[in-house]
Amino acid sequence: MNAQQFRKILFFKIPIAWIAGLRLKSFSNQKCEIKVKLSKFSQNPFRSMFWAVQGMAAEFTTGFMCMDQVQKSGEKISMLVLEQNGKFTKKAVGRITFVCDEGDKIKDVIQKAIDTKEGQTLKLTSRGYDEAGDMVSEFWFLWTFKVKSKS
Repeated sequence: MNAQQFRKILFFKIPIAWIAGLRLKSFSNQKCEIKVKLSKFSQNPFRSMFWAVQGMAAEFTTGFMCMDQVQKSGEKISMLVLEQNGKFTKKAVGRITFVCDEGDKIKDVIQKAIDTKEGQTLKLTSRGYDEAGDMVSEFWFLWTFKVKSKS
C-alpha cells in the first residue's frame, strides 16, 4: 500500500478519517505508521487531539497490515475487531505518529485460520508518539480472522 492508495481508501470508504487528517507515513509487511496533525477537525474542547481520532489512527496501523495479509493469502477471510482498549499518557498536541510494528504475527495467524478452518484471534498494539518522541497513547486491538465458507 502506498500513500495514494491510502488516501483513496480514506476519501471514498472512510471519509471521516480523511477529514480528520489521517495520512500514511510508511507501510510494510512488518510495520505501519499513520500520522495525524492536531487541527480544528481533530481536536477536542481542551485543545488536544480527540481520543477517537487517536483510536482511529491506531486501528488503521493494525488493520491495514491485516487487510494486506488477508488479500495476499488469496482466501476469502472475514476480519473484525473483537475488543479494543486505550491508554493515554500525555496530552496529544502537534503531529502524532501511530506505529504498529507487529506485522510478523499476522501472516502466521491467517495461515492458521486457513489450515484449521477455525476462527483465530490476534492482539496487536499501536502506540502514538508526539514530535519529541514521547508516547502520548497506546491502543491494542483484538482482531478475529475466519475463513468464509465456500457455498
